[in-house]
Amino acid sequence: MTTVKDPVCGMMLRVGEGLSVVYQGRELRFCSDLCRQTFLATPERYTTGSEESASGATDATRRIAYFSMEVAVDSRMPTYSGGLGVLAGDTLRSCADLKIPVVAVSLLYWKGYFDQTLDDWGNQHERPVTWDPKLLLRALPITVQVTFENRSLTIRAWQYEIIGTTGFVVPLLLLDTNLPENNPHDRELTSWLYGGDNRERLAQEIILGIGGVRMLQALGYTQIQRFHMNEGHAALLAIELLRAMKPSGTAEWDFNIVRSRCIFTTHTPVPAGHDRFSYDLVRNGLGNILPLEVLQMLGGRDELNMTLLGLNLSHYVNGVAKRHGQVSQEMFPGYAIDSITNGVHSATWTCESFKALYDQHIPGWINDPFSLRYALSIPNTEIWTAHVEAKQR
Repeated sequence: MTTVKDPVCGMMLRVGEGLSVVYQGRELRFCSDLCRQTFLATPERYTTGSEESASGATDATRRIAYFSMEVAVDSRMPTYSGGLGVLAGDTLRSCADLKIPVVAVSLLYWKGYFDQTLDDWGNQHERPVTWDPKLLLRALPITVQVTFENRSLTIRAWQYEIIGTTGFVVPLLLLDTNLPENNPHDRELTSWLYGGDNRERLAQEIILGIGGVRMLQALGYTQIQRFHMNEGHAALLAIELLRAMKPSGTAEWDFNIVRSRCIFTTHTPVPAGHDRFSYDLVRNGLGNILPLEVLQMLGGRDELNMTLLGLNLSHYVNGVAKRHGQVSQEMFPGYAIDSITNGVHSATWTCESFKALYDQHIPGWINDPFSLRYALSIPNTEIWTAHVEAKQR
C-alpha cells in the first residue's frame, strides 16, 4: 500500500486520501482541515529543507522562472520547431545538472508544429503531429483564468520533469486551453506551435506570459526573483507583473521593480522575427490591462513591438552570439545588449560511441563539458573507430 506523510503532523495517509494542496508544483496531502490551514499559513516552514519531494527534487524554493514559446526536451514531444526551442531545452538541462532553482513555462501543442514527408519529386508535405501528452506528462489539478476578447479562458498545466545528472529536477510547465470550460475555438489555441494569424498569436502570448505568471502563483511558486524571457513571445509576463505590482488607488507604476526582476534574450536578427501587434488588436484582446499610453511608452507608439516591450522592462538583455549581439545593438540603438554564445548540452548531443570513448579517456566529462578539450589527446584511430560506428548506426 502506497502512503504519503502529512507534512504538518506527520501522520501517514493512503495516496488519494485526505485533503490536498498543490504547492510549487507538488501535491501535498493532509489528514484534516486543521493541518491544511496550518500549512497554508506558513508553507515554507513545512517544505524548505525537507528531504525529497515527490518530483525527485529538493524543496529548495524556485527563484527563477524561464519562459519560452517552445522547448525541446524530448523528441516524442512536439513542443518545438527549431533552434529557439533546442537552445531552451539545452539551457534547462544544464540548469538541472547545475542544480539551479529554475521552473520553466511554455505551451503544450496537441498538434505540434508539423511532421514532414518528402515525395518522389522532393516536394515537402506537412501533416499534424499525433501524440498523447498523458503518456509523457502529469496533469496538475490547478487551473487559472486570463481574459481574451472580453471572455475568460481557462488554462491548466501539464508537468514534465527535466532530470539532471545528479537527480535534481527542473519542472517544465506546459500550459493548455483544451478544456471543456472553453469554447471550441479557444480549446484550439494551444493546438499548433506558431499556427494561425496575428490574433491567435496574440492569444497564445497572453496564455504564455500572463497565464504563465498566474499559474506559477497558483501552484505556489511565490518566491520567484527573476523572470527570464526567451525571445519576445513571453514579454507580456512583464505587463502582468506591472499590473500586479501597481499600488492600489494610485496612478504610479513600479517600472523599476519590474525591470529589476526581468531578463531578456533576443534571438532573431531580422525585423520579421519580432512580433508586432496593432493596438486595435491589443485593446480588443487584452482589454484595459494597462492604459494605452503606458503600452505605447513601453512597446512602441504605432504598434506593440514585443521585443521593445522586453527590452524596456528588463535590466539585462543578451543576444546569442558576439556578432548577433552587435547586430541586435544596431537594430535597437540605445539599448545595452550583451551576448552569450549559444552552447549545447553535451550529454544530450553526444552519440553512444563517442560517449563510450569519452568515458574511457575523459572520466567525468558529462559533468564538466569544458574537459572535452582533452579529446585532442585521444588517438586518431580510436576516434575513427567511434566515428565509423556512429556512421553505421
